[in-house]
Amino acid sequence: MPVSTKRKAEAPAGETSAKRVKKVVSPETAKQRFRKGLFDSAVLDSYTKEYAESEPYKHAVIHGLVDDTLLRSVRDEIRENVSFTPKETDIYKIHQSGDLANLDGLEDEALAKLPSMLSLRDALYSESFRNYVSHITGCGPLSGRKTDMAINVYTPGCYLLCHDDVIGSRKVSYILYLTDPDIPWQGEWGGALRLFPVAEKTGADGEVAKTPGPDPVKVIPPAWNQLSFFAVQPGESFHDVEEVYHAATPEELERNGGRVRMAISGWFHIPQPGEDGFVQGAEEAQLKNSGLMQLQGNPDQHDRPLQKTVTVAATADEEIKEGDEASQEFSEADLEFLLKYLAPSYLTPNTLAGIAEHFDENSSITLPSILKASFAERLRKDIEQREKEAAASSSQQVDKVDWQVARPPHKHRFLYLQQGDAPKDSPWYELLDVLLPSTQFRTWLQMATSTTVSSFDLTARRFRHGKDYTLATGHEGEARLELNLGLTPTQGWGDNDGEDDDDGDEEEEEEEEEVKGKGKGKANGAKNGKAEKNGKKDNNDKAAAAEDDEDAEVGGHEVYMAGDDDGNDDAAIYRSSNDDDNILFFQAAAWNKMTIVLRDSGTLRFVKYINRKAPGDRWDVSAMFEIEDEGDDDDDDDDEEQQNGAAGPSSTAPLDGSSSEEEFNGFSSSEDSDSD
Repeated sequence: MPVSTKRKAEAPAGETSAKRVKKVVSPETAKQRFRKGLFDSAVLDSYTKEYAESEPYKHAVIHGLVDDTLLRSVRDEIRENVSFTPKETDIYKIHQSGDLANLDGLEDEALAKLPSMLSLRDALYSESFRNYVSHITGCGPLSGRKTDMAINVYTPGCYLLCHDDVIGSRKVSYILYLTDPDIPWQGEWGGALRLFPVAEKTGADGEVAKTPGPDPVKVIPPAWNQLSFFAVQPGESFHDVEEVYHAATPEELERNGGRVRMAISGWFHIPQPGEDGFVQGAEEAQLKNSGLMQLQGNPDQHDRPLQKTVTVAATADEEIKEGDEASQEFSEADLEFLLKYLAPSYLTPNTLAGIAEHFDENSSITLPSILKASFAERLRKDIEQREKEAAASSSQQVDKVDWQVARPPHKHRFLYLQQGDAPKDSPWYELLDVLLPSTQFRTWLQMATSTTVSSFDLTARRFRHGKDYTLATGHEGEARLELNLGLTPTQGWGDNDGEDDDDGDEEEEEEEEEVKGKGKGKANGAKNGKAEKNGKKDNNDKAAAAEDDEDAEVGGHEVYMAGDDDGNDDAAIYRSSNDDDNILFFQAAAWNKMTIVLRDSGTLRFVKYINRKAPGDRWDVSAMFEIEDEGDDDDDDDDEEQQNGAAGPSSTAPLDGSSSEEEFNGFSSSEDSDSD
């Protein structure tokens, strides 16, 4: 039966670390657990020299660290006795054991199954080896009291995105690899530790910010009994773990031993109170410039893309009177303009009334086949051509063309295009500089959401498979509209609508004539002449179903989730438990599908890392629309709306996780569509 390595507070009854004194091994005993000759002064000096000369920041790699017989025994004990929990957040996907630092907290029976593991832990945190690491790194004394280690297993599809490891009192980060000793790990399998360069930039206020480049420059593949380590440096020690790549066939995977990247990961800490070398305030000083602090809002003047927010002044014909959203009609010129780009079925007053009602009830909506078929086809051809072309090997090469690389990688990485970037003969120009910023589209959006737009910002994004993502960031301030137009032409992302715009021109021509001729009509779906709300599903069921789908493993889905209310839990974990899921909204990469979400303060949002197994790249346009605060309505107006069944702007509830949200299902383009 596997041993569950839990924290001390969760340890089962019996003899635990509360009664057991942690054994301190002698220098001679500790050294015997490492390879012969490791502690020779010449060997130590060579590692110290290599560390001092390493780039992009100081790090060391020691091959054959531990006595081979001991480490093989450790690996066997882990495989036979240690249980692992799959964990998935915005930043990683791994299988993880409990905290090995608390092995002393196990009952005698459980601890008896891990004698080699206990011997290894005591050797790693012995005074002899702590001094060894301190000598190489020059980091000063390390704590022998605070131990911090766990076993992480990466199987195909697992990864860890860019971060700097600055949390609490961590001083030195290390990885000891336990890959199959009899099947050497191959570099093409992935799973490498990768280090990022850092540039120092001075802001307008004179503050110096360390910003990591978008691409790693040092790759350290895993190897049996190899230790990689570096001093944890705020805003500088940025690194990731490359995705472990899938094998081409099950037979190849079996020959590769399953491509199981097992490692013991841990940290040496700053001396604790009462230990030699303890310095009051050292931990607080280290946290000041951490990557986590930057992610939470520290200097962002060097981030890309920068917002290009456009403030708009509402005109008389743009203003939407409360309770009268659906009755507003476009002028003939407005319709002529919108019919160049949008499907006619979304321009009828009754359809807009249905959209507004659905949005008022759910604070979100999905609109499939939103773009006119002919315009969507131009975008499809452009995207497919770009995916056929050889991808640039570095961000420097990408930045020489119209699409740029988003940075820094501890926040996000993708290619982007903003207003003013695309050539005028490109369909991207028509999308970013003509349609979406137009008064006509803004009026349509206001009618569809019962809001008044005050400003907007637009960005086209390309998430390259095996490379790109965004990490979870919050939104502070008033609720705002966030629009996403999915433009991913490939299938197999967990959102298989089977939508095909190629054959829609004839039907759209008929619908155009109806819209032009009448200016109003019955509510329409995308193509079948019907605005239909599918049966609602609980959002957690939706997310779970998508995750269970094999295609969903490729990533690329956009997630809105509730923030961490009590500040103690990792709010980004969304797949560590089937019973506690805080997803508010979930949308896989899709073709010609628009989602609109009313996002409240505190709601987290990210686009999941896309692994190399994906059928292509994720393409979309992400837009933010700040909206005016309508304020509280008069009681009489509220009563009148309730009597008339009208849903005014004040009835729109932000997506804030404060209530049990149901996933919206949007307007389906066919009776059996699974467009949600």
